[in-house]
Amino acid sequence: MTACVHDHSQWPGGETLGACRLLTPQTTLAALSLVREGRVIDLGQSVQADAPRIPPNQTPYVMSLSARSASTLRARRAMGVENEVGSNLERVGMTLHVGTHIDALGHFTIGDRMFGGRSAESVVADSGLTELGAEHIPPIVTRALVMDFSSLDDGAFLDAGRAIGVADLEAWCGACDLEPREADAVLIRTGWSRFYMTDNARYVAGEPGLDLAAARWLTARGVVAIGADTMAVEVLPGTDHPRILMPVHQHCLVEAGVHLIENLALDALARAGVREACFIAAAPKFAGATGAPLRPLALV
Repeated sequence: MTACVHDHSQWPGGETLGACRLLTPQTTLAALSLVREGRVIDLGQSVQADAPRIPPNQTPYVMSLSARSASTLRARRAMGVENEVGSNLERVGMTLHVGTHIDALGHFTIGDRMFGGRSAESVVADSGLTELGAEHIPPIVTRALVMDFSSLDDGAFLDAGRAIGVADLEAWCGACDLEPREADAVLIRTGWSRFYMTDNARYVAGEPGLDLAAARWLTARGVVAIGADTMAVEVLPGTDHPRILMPVHQHCLVEAGVHLIENLALDALARAGVREACFIAAAPKFAGATGAPLRPLALV
């Protein structure tokens, strides 16, 4: 079973790329059938000033009000507007890889190679990606497996550099009597989100996460997205540090066409004992962007 199929399904706004082509009306209906209580659990972290980031490539989130009610009231009065109508508007500067977000397939390369054999030389432009941008990430409504590994080492969270391997995935599947299948999302809880906005230096200095073999194990089963309560989904520093950097990103985004979802908030799902849920994630269509902010939801 592979992570990509070769059809040409479309969604409003662009062609569906990579493993997301496995999403069908049938997978949506199957996911919705998992809803029993009608509860919505928010899986998104806040986007705010001083949100965790990895410098120098990830720039800080900055917001300022570009229009305020007092000044707009004065301007409208001068125009002859009779009702007291003021408005406030903001201007935001940020990388789209801050807070909870999803990686577009054009986020990473292997040398010059990008997903589908494209060349970075022809795809990456000053104004954004000419292909593989965030506008091609379809709305995702599918089953999610919520794999909680936070207590794997008899603590409340895994330590930075702790790799989650194939044996760990298989042990979870055996204990829960669940298996990843085509079009699933897989959400990995490590307990690391406790440091989001409480100890950002620790949060970004390293993290537990998947090793490359575990990522390949998941993509071989046809998952469309892999998410985690960490900055990068994969273990940092890597298991072959420092010679190999970010191999899970390279494999998932370039080779398998599987999206990565980062900085998830999974504690509420863990407290509820949820292991599978209807998962909903819709990314804004930032044309040419390498990722997009996300507010994913679990319906239980």
